[in-house]
This record gives sequence, structure tokens and C-alpha cells, in this order.
Amino acid sequence: MPTLFLLAPVAIPVLAALAYAGLGWRLATAWTAAASAALVLASGVVIAVGVARTGPREALSGFLRADALSAFMLLVIGVVALVAAAATPSYLSGERAAGRLSARIATRHSVLVQLFLATMTLAVLAADLGVVWVAIEGATIVTALLVGQDRTRTAVEAAWKYVVICSTGIALALLGAVVLNYAGARAGAGLDLAALTAHAAALDPGVTRIAVVLLVLGFGSKAGLAPLHAWLPDAYSQAPPPVSALMSGALLPVAFSAILRVKAISDIALGPAFLRTLLVVMALASLALAASLLLAQRDYRRMLGYSSIEHAGLMALGAAIGTPLALAAVLLHMLGHGLAKGVLFVGAGRIRQLTGSGAVGKVRGLAVRSPLLAGCFGLGVLALIGLPPFSLFASELGIVRAGFAGGLGAFTAVALALVLVIGAALVNHTSRMLFGPAPEGPGAAAAPSRLPVAVAAALVGGLALAAALGVAAGPLTTLLHLAANTLSGTTP
Repeated sequence: MPTLFLLAPVAIPVLAALAYAGLGWRLATAWTAAASAALVLASGVVIAVGVARTGPREALSGFLRADALSAFMLLVIGVVALVAAAATPSYLSGERAAGRLSARIATRHSVLVQLFLATMTLAVLAADLGVVWVAIEGATIVTALLVGQDRTRTAVEAAWKYVVICSTGIALALLGAVVLNYAGARAGAGLDLAALTAHAAALDPGVTRIAVVLLVLGFGSKAGLAPLHAWLPDAYSQAPPPVSALMSGALLPVAFSAILRVKAISDIALGPAFLRTLLVVMALASLALAASLLLAQRDYRRMLGYSSIEHAGLMALGAAIGTPLALAAVLLHMLGHGLAKGVLFVGAGRIRQLTGSGAVGKVRGLAVRSPLLAGCFGLGVLALIGLPPFSLFASELGIVRAGFAGGLGAFTAVALALVLVIGAALVNHTSRMLFGPAPEGPGAAAAPSRLPVAVAAALVGGLALAAALGVAAGPLTTLLHLAANTLSGTTP
């Protein structure tokens, strides 16, 4: 595989950011982001095919490395970025027409989003854990600026909360990386992920325990896992909706993929039982927190944020189980969750522009006012709670099966009960928004007869792909199995 293909997922967004910085955001450049996302996805497909056929590949003297997990994560990032980017021109045009966004801020938004995309792709392609940390920290800085883009008191407060909590978490990860580097250096591995995995049995157990706990807590903060989760609903509800789609659908899986890398090392060095306990506690705490706070949630964007905490908890449970079936289900869950959240945050942004409110109680009769938008939002919620034929049904079923087969039946049953509570809460809140008569009066603006074509394509396309993956993973099956076997230390 030529070096160019490994460089492309990082270089393309950087070039797009330079184009926006030089030319600004306007009609002629509005679709640059969509082109960038499409090229990232295309390069991810090429890398995935190459890895599936001939195994891992390196570039830049081993600075970048693509294995099955890296290739799969590029597909997740690319497809979520494409859904978000397809809806961005319409969103930014609407905000400019309403006087809430200047051309300068639209340009800065576009530059930052492309840098965000570049940091995520670097994080999954980096061969060194230290570079992974730098890339995720870079994503934190960029997204903090995007969260506070509106410069309202609520947005600025959410941005600072995001910075403080995530910086605390990422500082823990940095300390963990330093400690693991000490153990790795003594074993002749440093922070190279492949070398750490190969020499994991030689790592000092006491030092490695400290490093693993710090790394999981640190990267877990970026994934929205309890206890460092409090930033997530505020940030997701205040960021521009396409950015929220990227944060939930792409950044969350990227951070969790770092946890999976650490787990692969920990399982060899310390045995699977050590990290399993921590992950089960974080998983059930995240699910319980999401269930309790979703019951009385009044803001539909925060509702989606708490749902992300739930799904991070499910991924943590699958990682704790640790069998190839569970890990393959976790990876499929990342993609299904990314598609559902991409559709829902794009839809939520459109609802916010149409109604002028983020409150569940102030959105009524959406099915009457904008049937396609209401239908896509409703189906997105059904996909999110794991109903067939959507892929989250298949991935959650895989996690549950693996949990009962892997000796974690009691914890899996508790998680399943919490998921049912969360699903009921989401359906209750969403049905109140979609059904009933449309509101009347001066504050009830009439919805347009149809969605912009690009927005409709993003919503329908995302749902269609999520449904198709629920029926059959197709060519992804080989990649999923390769990644799961690599992470579990199982020979295919």
C-alpha cells in the first residue's frame, strides 16, 4: 500500500482547512467539507481493503500504522463526517440568514471542523501512544472552540466545563502514558503500540496497573464514561449540530478505540480480570446515570447527549467481556451509533432552526409540520434504542449474547434492564415532539414543505446504511473479525 494512502486521511482535512482559511466560507467553498469527508471515507475504504488482504501497513518510518482497527475507525470517522458535512451548508446558511452567524465565524467554523477531522484520523493511525494522546488533546482544543462558537453565556460555560473536565481526564491519560513508557522502556518497547503488545508479558505488573487505570480513566473522559462524564450533555447541546454529530458519532469511538488498545496490552500483562472489573463498574455507572437523568429530560439535544453516555457504557461492557464476539459487536456498535447520532443531531439542528427552541415541551406536531424530518428523527430514535432492522439491534444482541456466555450474565442483565428504561424514556420524549396538533400562535413558525435536498439525503442515507448494516455487515465482516481477533489476542 503506497504511503500516500496512509497520509491521505490526515492530509486531506488539513488541506481543506487551508482552503477555507485562504478563501473563506462562501457558496463556492461550501461543499469543500463534504468533499474532504468523502475523500477521507474513500481513503479509509482503500486502506481497509489493503489491510484485509495483506495485513498491517506502516508509513513515515513507522510513525503511522494501519491495522484492522485503524482501518475500521477510519470508516466510522469518514461516514459520520460525510453525514455531518452534507448538512452543514444548509445549517450555516440558515444561521447566517437569521443573523446568528457572520461570514468570519462560518469560516472559522469550517477551518476548525477540518482540523477536528484531521486530529481524529491521526489518533487512529498513530503508531505511538504518545502521538495518540497528542491527537486527542488536539481534538479537545479544537472542539472547545466549536462548543463555545455561539458566545452565549450557556455556550461559553459549556465550553469551559468541557475544557476543565476533559483536560483533567487527558492529564490522567498523559500521566498514564508516562508511567507506561517507564514500564515499556524497561521491556524495550517504549510507547509503540505494536511493540507494547508484543512485549506486554515482560512489563512490570505493578507499574502497568497504575498506567492502565490512569489511561482508561483519561481516555474514558473523552468517551463520556462515568465518572468524568459531566461535560458531555452540556457540550453536545451547545455545539453546532454538525459538530455534535462528529463529537458523538466519531470522537467518542476514537477515544474508546484508545481504551481498546490499552486493554489489549493490559490483558496480556495483567490478565483479563484486572481491567474487566474497572470497565464493568464504569459501564454500569454510565448506564444508571443515563437512565436516571433521561427520565425527566426536557431538552432534546441534552437527551441525545445522555444517550451517548448510555452507548459508551454499552461499549465498555462489551470491552469488559472481551471475547472476539463481544469486541466485534462493540466495533459494529460504534458504527451504528455514529450513523444514528449523525442523523439525530443533524435532525435536531433542523428542528431547532424551525421551532426556535431546544425544549421537548415546545416542539409539537412535527409530523404535521415537516413529515420527512419527523419521520427521519423518529426512525433515528428507534435505531438508537436498538430496534431491528438497524445495526444497533445486532450489536447489542451480540454484546448480550457474549455477556451471558462469558460469565458476566448478572451484570449483562442489569445493563439490559437499564437499556430498556432508557429506551422507554427516549420513545416517550420523542413521541411528544412528533405527534399531536401543530402549535398555533405567533411563536409557531410554519415549517417549509420539504427539507433541503442535501439534508434529506444525509438523513435518509444515514438511516438506510444503518438498516443495511443491521441486515448484513457485508464486506465489513472480515475487517470486524480481524480487528476483534487482534484486540482479544486470538489467532484467526
